Amino acid sequence: MARVDIFADPIELTKKLIDVPSPSHHEQALADALEAPLRDLPGVEVVRRGNTLVARTHRGLPQRVVLAGHIDTVPIADNVPHHMEGDVLWGCGAVDMKSGMACYIHAFAALCDAEDLAFDLTLICYEAEEVAAQYNGLALLERDCPELLAGDLALLGEPSGAVIEAGCQGSIRVFVTARGTRAHSARAWLGHNAAHDLAGVLGRIAAYQPRTVTIAGCEYREGLNVVGLSGGVATNTIPDEAQLTVNFRFAPDRSLEEAKAHLEELLALEEGLELTYDDAVGGALPGLDDPVAQGLLAAVGGTYRAKFGWTDVARFSNLGVPAVNFGPGDPGFAHKIDEQCPVAQIRDVANALTSYLKGD
Repeated sequence: MARVDIFADPIELTKKLIDVPSPSHHEQALADALEAPLRDLPGVEVVRRGNTLVARTHRGLPQRVVLAGHIDTVPIADNVPHHMEGDVLWGCGAVDMKSGMACYIHAFAALCDAEDLAFDLTLICYEAEEVAAQYNGLALLERDCPELLAGDLALLGEPSGAVIEAGCQGSIRVFVTARGTRAHSARAWLGHNAAHDLAGVLGRIAAYQPRTVTIAGCEYREGLNVVGLSGGVATNTIPDEAQLTVNFRFAPDRSLEEAKAHLEELLALEEGLELTYDDAVGGALPGLDDPVAQGLLAAVGGTYRAKFGWTDVARFSNLGVPAVNFGPGDPGFAHKIDEQCPVAQIRDVANALTSYLKGD
């Protein structure tokens, strides 16, 4: 595999990254293309675990900033190689998140030995973010070698429209299952309708009034919703099993355990209903009040907002590292066939990042 020019202009580097296909579990070609040039950088330590790369400077600077992002994409849908339409770059990963990674990789390469670098740097290019968490390269680093994630501030290159999106909300997904007795609907009294047993909890969810909470100037909006319903075996048969899938998105001022307790209290399941946790991840506090983040805020003109969805910034928050999302592109285009990113946003993120890391 040919090497990627990590010193290339961030827009050109984005094009190169898009043109190396790297759907989840197939990141090796891109990891190989990045590893060699990273190892050639002076004074930089490079660690590779699977198809995850970690590059670190050791200049003895007072603080360390982590630049992290995933190199995998969703499956390609006839959108590789890239193409340009006016000032918009199209291609798989243009938004999520090869443009963000291009900005981060370029900044790391250009500044790692620069005299005016203000922070020691860690660059993390990790695999398998778009699939089950058990494969997530950053999660594996958090589990096996958390010291590689250490820093005073972490930036994640998730698409945020070139605006800082601070922290993230937590997410819990549960199944509520009811069991009954199957019978012919013409003789319903011989059975027990499991679907009807869900009426109470379904009503409580529908009536729930979610919180809006402001933390460090960021407004988070919680939400509790039924996102799936299943049950029934035939149109003339009383269902003997029915299930709700419920998703609770909670602000990062709640711990994961507090959010679980709140969810169970408000569901108030009747006797006989079963609650099963399918997924549960905590949120991340904004971290904008940390002194190290102030320079980043200044570099982007003080513009920021809350991140409503869950992102891997939570992994840094779990380790006590303040973290924010900062990358080019509209997240609404993520995973779409027509994935696209205005090149102006790539330039804006790259310029703000360079200014911040140089302490300008």
